[in-house]
Amino acid sequence: MAPDPTSAAPGSPSAADLFAGGGETGRLLAGLDWSATPVGPVEGWPASLRYAVRTILASRFPMILTWGPEYTQLYNDGYATLIGAKHPGALGRDLRVTQAEGWAVLQGPVEHAVTTREASWLPRLPLLLERAGYREETYFTVSHAPAFGDDGLVAGMHAVCTEVTNEVLGERRQQLLHQLSCTEAERGDEQAVLAGLCRTLGSDPLDVPFAAVYLDEGDGLRRAGTVGCPADLLPASVPDAAALPGPTGGLGLVGGFWQDPVRDAVVLPLGGAAGEERIGVLVAGISPNRALDPEYRTFLDLVAGQFTSALGNARAFGTERRRAESLAELDRAKTAFFSDVSHELRTPLTLLLGPISDVLADTSDELPRAARDQLELALRNGQRLQRLVNDLMDVASIEAGRAEAVRVETDVAAFTAELAGVLRAAAERAGLQLRVDCPPLGRPVHVDPRMWEKVVLNLLTNAVKYTFVGGIEVILRGEADQVVLTVADTGIGIPAAELPLVFDRFHRVRGSSARTREGTGIGLALVRELVGLHGGTVTVDSEPGAGSTFTVAVPYGSPDTSADAGPAATPSVTAHGTAASWVADVTPDDLPDAPAGATATILVVDDNADMRSYLTRLLAPIWRVRTCTNGEEALASAAEHRPDVVLTDVMMPRMDGFELLRRLRADPATRDIPVIMLTARAGQEAAVEGFAAGVDDHLAKPFQAAELIARVRVAVERGSGAREGAAVGPVPAPPVPTPPTPAGQAGPAGPAEVRALVPTCRPPATSRPPTTAPVLREHWRFPAAPRAIPALRRALRRVLTAAGLDEDQVYDLLLAACEAATNAVEHAQHPTQPVVEVTIEASVDGVEITVRDHGQWRERVPSMDRGRGATLMSAFADVAVVPGPEGTTVTIRSPRTPPLPGPGG
Repeated sequence: MAPDPTSAAPGSPSAADLFAGGGETGRLLAGLDWSATPVGPVEGWPASLRYAVRTILASRFPMILTWGPEYTQLYNDGYATLIGAKHPGALGRDLRVTQAEGWAVLQGPVEHAVTTREASWLPRLPLLLERAGYREETYFTVSHAPAFGDDGLVAGMHAVCTEVTNEVLGERRQQLLHQLSCTEAERGDEQAVLAGLCRTLGSDPLDVPFAAVYLDEGDGLRRAGTVGCPADLLPASVPDAAALPGPTGGLGLVGGFWQDPVRDAVVLPLGGAAGEERIGVLVAGISPNRALDPEYRTFLDLVAGQFTSALGNARAFGTERRRAESLAELDRAKTAFFSDVSHELRTPLTLLLGPISDVLADTSDELPRAARDQLELALRNGQRLQRLVNDLMDVASIEAGRAEAVRVETDVAAFTAELAGVLRAAAERAGLQLRVDCPPLGRPVHVDPRMWEKVVLNLLTNAVKYTFVGGIEVILRGEADQVVLTVADTGIGIPAAELPLVFDRFHRVRGSSARTREGTGIGLALVRELVGLHGGTVTVDSEPGAGSTFTVAVPYGSPDTSADAGPAATPSVTAHGTAASWVADVTPDDLPDAPAGATATILVVDDNADMRSYLTRLLAPIWRVRTCTNGEEALASAAEHRPDVVLTDVMMPRMDGFELLRRLRADPATRDIPVIMLTARAGQEAAVEGFAAGVDDHLAKPFQAAELIARVRVAVERGSGAREGAAVGPVPAPPVPTPPTPAGQAGPAGPAEVRALVPTCRPPATSRPPTTAPVLREHWRFPAAPRAIPALRRALRRVLTAAGLDEDQVYDLLLAACEAATNAVEHAQHPTQPVVEVTIEASVDGVEITVRDHGQWRERVPSMDRGRGATLMSAFADVAVVPGPEGTTVTIRSPRTPPLPGPGG
């Protein structure tokens, strides 16, 4: 097998240039004393060896050549990088010695190639190397082939190899990370999720020989899971992560590809990044056969990230599940409570509504008109309470699984049209168009009539409640296997974020504008439940500002009873009662004339029409009464005609009682008006909240009429000081008549006693001394909307007339001031406050009117014709316009003009 060292062939490379072009390894080979090696001096090498050496040195691919039976090795620069610290000591030495730790793996393929002359192909061959001072796990793709001498016999071995360690490790680690991300466990069970993660982590002991998870327990860390080692080798709890083991040689654990002792571990945080709660730490053992290089550290960080994500999700899901269970339990408790209360309410309701209905139905003894009105008011609200009780009972029955739909053949088209007709009067009085399109269906429909009535009425009343302009459409169509009812409106719409919640029980959209704040939040939830009992569905499409469309789809169904069909379904008494309540809500209040000698005006603010009517009936015999349905209307009314007392509800649409109070107190013109707040919230906390907000008095519903009148009288007297100070001379107020006291009842408490009972948050207004030169001055804040201009005109006319100005001058000033206010409404962009402030001061010398907005005026372009307005104002008075960063102020000044002389004057 060994070649003749002296048989160099003619034309073979000379010793001088044999190693030329071999790079650093070629220079080392050229300087090696080859005579001391089994292959002898270079001059005696056979041509085959010389050509083989030149071939491997010229290649950039890692290559090695062994020659002779002693496996003397020669290799190139590419191979030198693979053996690390073994280079250059391996040059000219026996391969079996320099690769002794891996020879057990290499011996078979090498000897097979030499003896059989067949090349080997070993992809991803695991090979133990000690090239970096430790027993390293490496992988190579290798091919061994025979190397022939000059005589044609096998003289050595030629190998081509490439290291694929990073590729193998990367794929293995990526697979583990993928498995960790796909670990299956019961969602929300943190311990089950942790156990699954540990099992998955145990599938890769080559990269993570052992691991332990410690979770935060407030006062320290508690061991929650281990893998790859007995749990008792690690502490059950530690005060902090610093107490966890780093060096682990004393644990007696082995790992890695070559099962060497595990000496080190890293402690990785689980969570705790910016804004993130720390869950705990992960103790991960380091493979003894791999160095903790940046790639290895990044992999371990990603493992910790998977633990953090899975445990964080488990905790979040568990928290959400507990929250959902808590809400469900609260929902069940509410339902049970309402069910119990509803049962208890039905008996007294029966005993209330029955006698009232009997009295009203008795024609033998005609009731006085006032008594009949009061009884009808009581009956209407008693029936409303009865409907609420019935709805709550329906919800309780559905919750308990006792509710069932008793389907009978029903003319759904005619029944739906009649139900819509019941509410037509309410819709039209509200200024809405109601279009009903319910043609006869081609096949019979089976529904529970009373349930269908509640579905239709709830959807229609909901549309009336949230629609202020436009109209409502009710459309019924028959499809292949179902009936589809659509109720569409042009109302305020529903925000996208609220759409998934609109059918949830007790849910109400915060901040939405409505005709009334009344309601329990179960109407749409009841619709979904009742439709579901028919095997149908209900959906909603909506766009804020454009309206909402509710779609109900129910199958044609089949009858649930074999009895003959009864009479045609018609709207029930409950349906007519619902319609009557809505008619009352949308009908403008009919205010009585002011009583003779009345000197005070009471502004009643409540969104319930019957409550406004009741309060008006109590107060109108004593004072002048004006009514508003919400705080927004009340502000405009107070700006137009200043009331002496404001009596307001708390819960109202658009603007509630507290916001109304804040706005009144913020305006110098209205800040001293006494405000009495009516609220359905009883108890000390509600009273404290009202007084802290600046209210003068607080009265919980239900209340006694005598107590209400007494408190209003005290408020009127408290505010009378300011009115007397504003007058030129004090004018004694006529006595306020007291309503008659029913027999057997005590009369209302006198003013002194009521003052002792009613706390006050502000001292009574003090009178101002009269001035020698009377000056009329008023200040108003109007909404920045065109509808405010008529109110401004009336308020200005009242002051200008009271100042004794000539009618022509009054007309001119009204024209100029209203033009300035119109400009402020139309031109002020992005106002910081959506109001226009107007101040008027009239004296013996003249009049000054100031109009101020809170926005920036649009830049004027040639197409805009507002310049005519400025010219118009300047024709009647001196006008000054001062723009500023906080708004524009227009000042109109006009000296008092003497009246024209009369005939003969």
